[in-house]
Amino acid sequence: MNRHLKIAAFGFALGLAFTAGTASANEEMLMKKAHEGSAAAASGPVKVDKATGPDAYTVGELYAKGAVLDKKKVAVRGKVVKVSIGIMDRNWIHLRDGSGDQANGTHDVVATSQDSPAVGDVVTALGTLSKDKDFGSGYRYAVILEDASIRK
Repeated sequence: MNRHLKIAAFGFALGLAFTAGTASANEEMLMKKAHEGSAAAASGPVKVDKATGPDAYTVGELYAKGAVLDKKKVAVRGKVVKVSIGIMDRNWIHLRDGSGDQANGTHDVVATSQDSPAVGDVVTALGTLSKDKDFGSGYRYAVILEDASIRK
């Protein structure tokens, strides 16, 4: 079999493997693809003022108080540093405000939403905090805001 036919056969078999799998497997593949790499709006430090109101927290506070805030509505204001559109029927928005600890991974929080802000926007996300959320395939979040509304 020549090289081109082998490549075509492999591509066909690979396509069959994906179509024969469950929607969950396809969603996991899409999620992995969307979360590859790390895109940041700016290479310098981020400094964003905290949101206002009784349910307002910094990114660092969400991690520190995750157990207490689990399943509660919270607001966080931050700079959008990455957006992954349409993964598992939602958009995945990474926010940073300058709080938290990069070495410990507590400086960036993900909010899922139907809204799609642009990288570089400073927004307030209002959503339900979930602690220790596991989507499978190694995508586990110590804290995540789910079903968030995003406003500038």
